[in-house]
Amino acid sequence: MDVAGVSPARRREVIDALRRGTVPRAGLDLFAVGLERFEGALDEELSAVAAKGAVFKAVRGEYGSGKTFFARWMAERAKRRGFAVSEIQISETETPLHRLETVYRRLVERLTTSSHRPSALRDIIDAWFFALEEDVLAEGTVPPDAEGMPDPGALQLGVDELAERRLASVARTTPAFAAALRGYRRAALAEDAVTAEALIAWIGGQPNVSAAAKRSAGIKGDLDHFGALGFLQGLLTVLRDSGHPGILVVLDEIETLQRVRSDVRERGLNALRQLLDEMDGGRFPGLYLMVTGTPAFYDGRQGVQRLAPLAQRLATDFADPRFDNPRAVQIRLPGFDADGLVRLGTRVRDLYARDADPRVASVVNDAYVTELARAVTGELGGKVGLAPRIFLRKLVEQVLDRVDQFAEFDPRKHYALTLSPAELSETERNAWRQRAADADDVELDLDVP
Repeated sequence: MDVAGVSPARRREVIDALRRGTVPRAGLDLFAVGLERFEGALDEELSAVAAKGAVFKAVRGEYGSGKTFFARWMAERAKRRGFAVSEIQISETETPLHRLETVYRRLVERLTTSSHRPSALRDIIDAWFFALEEDVLAEGTVPPDAEGMPDPGALQLGVDELAERRLASVARTTPAFAAALRGYRRAALAEDAVTAEALIAWIGGQPNVSAAAKRSAGIKGDLDHFGALGFLQGLLTVLRDSGHPGILVVLDEIETLQRVRSDVRERGLNALRQLLDEMDGGRFPGLYLMVTGTPAFYDGRQGVQRLAPLAQRLATDFADPRFDNPRAVQIRLPGFDADGLVRLGTRVRDLYARDADPRVASVVNDAYVTELARAVTGELGGKVGLAPRIFLRKLVEQVLDRVDQFAEFDPRKHYALTLSPAELSETERNAWRQRAADADDVELDLDVP
């Protein structure tokens, strides 16, 4: 991508994230080195979902191969098409996969669109009711009041009836979802902010909502495992009617299932199978579900292979990486090679140089970026796939910032790469320590003649 077309605010946001050693929340298309092979197939799948289809995608990659980056890059592509997005980290304690009510709650908490930050639920629901009002008014069936304006009572009745029709398929299995929406609208029109907020929370799957608020909407209890599927179905209906063709839901770090008790693991795998069955049955039009995991999760005995029906669904033959099928249900990430890491570094350098001292482009030239990439990779035992995060952080924080600020600074003379355990992730730290251990194993002839 040509960095010249990137706004200063976007460049600053990206550079600040890299300086902190984190994955930027936006602008990931700037760094999608090696992902071009997936673009066509993924865009086709997003189009299919927008046409009321449903797609499931399993992404596999070793630790450090960029699974989270890939998911967020995909999220940006989805948002540009109007999709809502939610990224969920699967966790034994915080978000166990077998408790779909908790997964749904996290989905809503992290729900975002191109114009709304998490949680975007209330904004989406308000937009839905506004769209319903416009549709009712367009029918021309609402009589005017004494002042010639649409009669509020008739308009509200028309919106309620239209909402019932739109949610008819949801109401058959989960009538409480529609009831809560009606209760929210009544509270909002009555300017009862407390009740309105409570009912939005309940629609979002939050527990401990006041009994008074639930009574006002004619609902009771909290969301359970089976109700969560109905609420997801209702959310998809609301999203489509409010102008969003669908939602991309990412279940990240699903390999954590391998580390839980066997009964919990099997319930989690079965919950995933249940979701796929419901998608195949046409229950969730507008859902793009993506999961990310390690090869051990997909192929090992403590992962997908424990549940034969799920293993059959995800089975994909992998041979020569050059001919991997990006349309397959399971795709693997190529990870970085040395050339890709250098390309990534030069892209970041060019992005930084747009707002920096002219010296940046000449001092931090391609040759130096290559040297730094090799040095970081060497410190991590030659594991290029683990290098991008720490490489970009060193490039921005230790090199580009200093060249930009200090006219005398020359990274070849004044900077020597050092890594410390405190700045490394666990996986990076293990590779760094292994390199050090391997170096200690080298026998040196120290005899002085």
